[in-house]
Amino acid sequence: MAGLIPSLIMLSAIALGIGAYVGWRRGMPVKKLGLMVLAALVMLVNLAIWTIPNERGESLVNQQVEQD
Repeated sequence: MAGLIPSLIMLSAIALGIGAYVGWRRGMPVKKLGLMVLAALVMLVNLAIWTIPNERGESLVNQQVEQD
């Protein structure tokens, strides 16, 4: 179950990026495109915070799984 949420976050960020590109090609307002890209970046940074290991080799995702 711990791998499901990071996978969904990654897929959502990719979908937002593709949607922003398609919207840009179709002439969508730049403000909406910027918000889509910003949301994708926030999701990716949040995913990195949760999955990149610290100096002891532990990530927040693994710590959460071990506590349950």
